[in-house]
Amino acid sequence: MVAHFHYTLFGTVVFTFFGGLYFWWPKFFGRMLNETWGKIHFWLTFIGFHTTFLVQHWLGIEGMPRRYADYLVTDHFTTLNQISTVGAFITGVSLLVFIWNMWISRNNPRVEVDDPWGWARSLEWATSCPPPPFNFTSMPKIRSESPAFDLHYPEIARSIHGHSLDDELAVATKEVTK
Repeated sequence: MVAHFHYTLFGTVVFTFFGGLYFWWPKFFGRMLNETWGKIHFWLTFIGFHTTFLVQHWLGIEGMPRRYADYLVTDHFTTLNQISTVGAFITGVSLLVFIWNMWISRNNPRVEVDDPWGWARSLEWATSCPPPPFNFTSMPKIRSESPAFDLHYPEIARSIHGHSLDDELAVATKEVTK
């Protein structure tokens, strides 16, 4: 059947790739991508993707063989192939939107917080965006499976684990001052 391979691979690889890029962008470059342009990019990619490959499924169901460079006009595949081509162009335009988003976001203010998303759990979000050489100025204390979350939300960490990094720092400070 025409399209099943592309529908599966393009959908998983491209959407996952761009999702990861948007997520990690502030950690890589210290700036956020523009959210409005990101939404436009997503919806154009989504519409272009489905317009391209869903239509190719219909072509396969109608009997169009794979790997045909040309086909008879009497086969009535022209209109659906043209719609699929429009979908491919929409997907191409969505890539231009992403490139534009990268270009305009270079002027965005620098990310001032370690975790611009607000609820990170892993250690890489406990250092600045982008991280300095060697990542941390001192070895971070890891007391749970969510060190960045514990650092940013000590009151919740205390309720979950019975202690927080703040508690340990207070004890260490008392011992040093004695």
